[in-house]
Amino acid sequence: MAMDEASRCMHCPKPRCIMGCPVNIKIPDFITDVVNGNIEEAAKKLKAQSALSAVCGRVCPHEKQCEGNCILGMRFEPVAIGTLERFVADYARVHDINLFPEKKPPTGKRVAVIGCGPAGITAAADLALAGHEVEIFEANSLPGGVLTYGIPDYRLPKEIVFYEVEQIKKLGVKIHFNERIGKTRNVGAVLKSGFDAVFIGAGVGIPLTLGIPNDTADGVVSSNVFLSRYNMSKIDPSVEPIGKGAKNIVVVGGGNVAMDCSRVALRLAEKSTLVYRRAREQMPARKVEIEDSINEGVDFNFLSGINRVIVDEKGKVKALECVKMELTEPDESGRKGVRAIKGSQFEIPCDIIVAAVGNKPNPILSITCPTLNTAKEGTIIVDPVTLETSVKGVFAGGDAVTGALTVISAMGQAKKAARNITKYLNGEPLKDETTPAHI
Repeated sequence: MAMDEASRCMHCPKPRCIMGCPVNIKIPDFITDVVNGNIEEAAKKLKAQSALSAVCGRVCPHEKQCEGNCILGMRFEPVAIGTLERFVADYARVHDINLFPEKKPPTGKRVAVIGCGPAGITAAADLALAGHEVEIFEANSLPGGVLTYGIPDYRLPKEIVFYEVEQIKKLGVKIHFNERIGKTRNVGAVLKSGFDAVFIGAGVGIPLTLGIPNDTADGVVSSNVFLSRYNMSKIDPSVEPIGKGAKNIVVVGGGNVAMDCSRVALRLAEKSTLVYRRAREQMPARKVEIEDSINEGVDFNFLSGINRVIVDEKGKVKALECVKMELTEPDESGRKGVRAIKGSQFEIPCDIIVAAVGNKPNPILSITCPTLNTAKEGTIIVDPVTLETSVKGVFAGGDAVTGALTVISAMGQAKKAARNITKYLNGEPLKDETTPAHI
């Protein structure tokens, strides 16, 4: 089946699929190997370009990136690039094939990586392959970041994440767990402790609140806590997931995280309800995630704003008061606005409310290192070409720089930063003209 699907590739002279991939995977090359049945060679080519192929094959928004740019998609179904990538990576994992290319000779340089999520793992792999000695400092007790704590196991089994991490450890990468940089020591102290450069891939770990009365009541939880507890319960049976046995869990939000929360809620409670203030067509979540949520039975409330959390006499969540919304004329960006319809308030009885309305970076890095410049929203300011921060020798990438985006976007920035870190360590000019404009 994989060979048949791969044979649909037209091998365009200027492959748009590559331009659509934030990591610039040479897609036609590995697809050619699949057509010829040489899956191991296809896997090697993928691994030489991405440390997380098995992950990307599962969670990337292919329909907006590689597959969305496939020329076949203009008239027919695009080549199933994501499924092929997943198949090839899974084949390599099942057969335990050592895929990384040979490391370059040791440079004698040491690089610290802050965060063991998608950005940190990607940067660490590329830096280790470049011959540097790499150590990762992870705040949690398990690797993977959002891959482990944020994405439910039915979408991304944790054994896949842990397997990929074991592969970078085979490159000589050391990982220090329960090391929260900013609390144990600041970025500057890390740099001065024997490292020649630092990469920050810490992600966005501070959840935004609902911003309505009683939004800190007992029973209101962030998507971070809700998903991490669920995921940890799958790894450690002693961990109790939030909402188990609830009558109704209400999720507020319209992105992919909200879809994950609503589907997890179905696995824990009698009912799962999602509230979104705009229309379905305006939801930022992937279409496939919306459809999966609807097909599984999530009750969607579109064009529904939130007014307040209603609590009982003990201060525990009892219901969510909402108001019906209507679309207004498009603004300058072309996006339609929304406004509340007077007198249309209604209540949704529930015992748990999950706030899936976004995250922001933890300010602890910049607070403890005042020379590390950050934007108003807390993201780290970097040179757009080199990804170097205001601290010489310290680079950053991923959600900590862009705000919450996709796994593959974080990986793309990490690869760009890793290239420039190597140039920095070699004393070369910091220029990088190869990164796609959408990174």
